[in-house]
Amino acid sequence: MELDSFLMGVKIFEVSVVEWDDFFQLLMRFTFNLGVSLILVRILYYQAAKRKDYLFTFLLISTIVFLLCFLLGSVQLQLGFALGLFAIFGIIRYRTTQIPIKEMTYLFITIGISVINALSSTDVSLAVVFLTNVLVIAVTYGLERVWLLKHESSKLVVYEKIEFIRPEKYKELLEDLCERTGLPIHRAEIGKVNFLRDTAQVIIYYYSSEVSNVTNEDFIDDDQ
Repeated sequence: MELDSFLMGVKIFEVSVVEWDDFFQLLMRFTFNLGVSLILVRILYYQAAKRKDYLFTFLLISTIVFLLCFLLGSVQLQLGFALGLFAIFGIIRYRTTQIPIKEMTYLFITIGISVINALSSTDVSLAVVFLTNVLVIAVTYGLERVWLLKHESSKLVVYEKIEFIRPEKYKELLEDLCERTGLPIHRAEIGKVNFLRDTAQVIIYYYSSEVSNVTNEDFIDDDQ
């Protein structure tokens, strides 16, 4: 107790060495937020999408947003700070690839949960914060595992049989893509067409539950 009292009274450049209330509150909230993020991203998202790159991104963004909100938030700045974060991340666009809408939704969820867990004031009970997180997990689980029984995955491929992109050749296009990729493709969309090279970008769609040992990194065109 004497050591605790001594440390709490010591300041370096007007900054306290330790505030045990804040320390344990940070530890408790961070552990809780990390657990919720792992359930959402590792259990619900990753088992369906199998994207390690987004798993890495979601967890780190959740961590840094939580710490930013917890350490920099104040009663006067909480609302503006939270809305500012949503605005910043809402206009993020990675230059290497375009983020699919589902991944953007999970990104928004992880940011929102982190902001809620970090900035919930003392006027909000821990039970309410816990229930909020449980509701988010429950709704996400219901949409991912119960209502949307089949997870539709998509791939972008460069296709050279440009004569098959005509509307009347759609059936032949699907059959050729199924045979060449080995995927149970049920629909396809034509993207950019390059008549100089006689190639076209084709987005193929299939159900992940019908495919084994195939991840979303396969067949992706790195030059898009």
